Amino acid sequence: MPSSQESLTLLSKTVIVPDQKSTMDDLKFSVSDLPMLSCHYIQKGCLFTRPSLPIDSLIPLLKRGLSRTLSFFPPLAGRLCTDADGYIYITCNDAGVEFYHAKYTQWFIRDVISPIHTPEFVEEFFPFDKTVSYEGHFKPIMAVQVTELADGVFIGCAVNHAVTDGTSFWNFFNSFAEVCRKMGAGNDIERIARQPNFSRDSVLVSPAVLRVPEGGPKVTFDENEPLSERIFSFSREAIQELKATVNGKKWLDNNDVFDAVEIMGKQSNDKYSDGNGKSIAGILENWLFKTSAVPKTDSESKAVEISSFQSLCALLWQAVTRGRKLPASKTTTFRMAVNVRPRLNPKLDPLYFGNAIQSIPVYASAGDVTSRDLRWCAEQLNEAVKAYDDGAVRRVIGDWEKNPRCFPLGNFDGAILTMGSSPRFPMYDNDFGWGRPLAVRSGGANKFDGKISAFPGREGNGSVDLEVLLTPETMAGIESDSEFMRYVTS
Repeated sequence: MPSSQESLTLLSKTVIVPDQKSTMDDLKFSVSDLPMLSCHYIQKGCLFTRPSLPIDSLIPLLKRGLSRTLSFFPPLAGRLCTDADGYIYITCNDAGVEFYHAKYTQWFIRDVISPIHTPEFVEEFFPFDKTVSYEGHFKPIMAVQVTELADGVFIGCAVNHAVTDGTSFWNFFNSFAEVCRKMGAGNDIERIARQPNFSRDSVLVSPAVLRVPEGGPKVTFDENEPLSERIFSFSREAIQELKATVNGKKWLDNNDVFDAVEIMGKQSNDKYSDGNGKSIAGILENWLFKTSAVPKTDSESKAVEISSFQSLCALLWQAVTRGRKLPASKTTTFRMAVNVRPRLNPKLDPLYFGNAIQSIPVYASAGDVTSRDLRWCAEQLNEAVKAYDDGAVRRVIGDWEKNPRCFPLGNFDGAILTMGSSPRFPMYDNDFGWGRPLAVRSGGANKFDGKISAFPGREGNGSVDLEVLLTPETMAGIESDSEFMRYVTS
């Protein structure tokens, strides 16, 4: 492996504007956008093998593709502005985004994905490091960086977090890849597969004003705290075994037992069929119909079905709480980001552009988390998510309107876990024309002790990767925790 002292070489920096002039009106920030002004720009990207296309042809293709994609996402090429009344908007003025071409050819793909802990140099694959979202008033809302490795290419994107949440971010990234792939094949781009919805007529748009301090809001955590970062991978089989354990079911490792309900729920991102034209969802629906007549005992009927992801979150909650060696009476918090698009009534468009997220905090004493069984921990998470309906979303909005404020990120009392991102985001659907990504990675943005990001596993099928940030001592604790590590894919 090359010396860690080796540095990135910046080859070029350009401004890319949409290939069509925007006619979109200003977009007012919502009660879900405004709290994110104190957060860093989102930094996510994909690692690819090196394409057969020469780099001096690839870079112009990506620039043309980005310009075309921005015409479908005018806000990303705009700037933030605050009016005389204190309302903050995105003005779609076609000011453009920044495009960086960099080189790091002393590093190989294996240097990115092989180490147990995420290498620090990965942060250099992203522009706008530690940039706070309020700075979108005088900086681009987005930047893209293409970094050449010795045998690969990394495409990293930084986007203002007050402008997009993860759903909107990955819709843009997917569309960028789609446009480049079609352009590379010589096709015209008249439309994209998943056109964003820019409406601003929901309960999220409020007359409340967020008063920001002089100089703008700041992040609420220590950006320089020494942390250990690792991506823990969980195979579909391991997760199904864990779920079976949590739900008190027998696990058969020959794949005879699986959760059809859960797979059907995720099939919107699943394009697979059985090879005879029948969709997997249809096959599972038929299977469910045939098996639903099997009588259940009273206890089975009353038992709440815990999802795979809630089972995984409970496993992590227990392991980190043990690793932190907290007093039994200490209150721990497991905080989950939730997409409110489908929870509101009426529902928001699934492709609503902007932030449509809230945070669900779940509390339990360290003693309960570590001494009770995994089922109990998972039930606390399940109950909180299940209860988060339209009324809960509107109560949070009403509370914020009474006291407008930025969202406090961080581990303020040493006992908080914050789960972000989602294994349902289509991160591995980003094919720019030479294949799917090898890996997904993030930059240094919004990272603190206890920050967890969930990614889909590359193999799909319900596998999950968890990007975990902890103090070195706590990380060492969970890495030696056999109850946790038995489910981790080596």
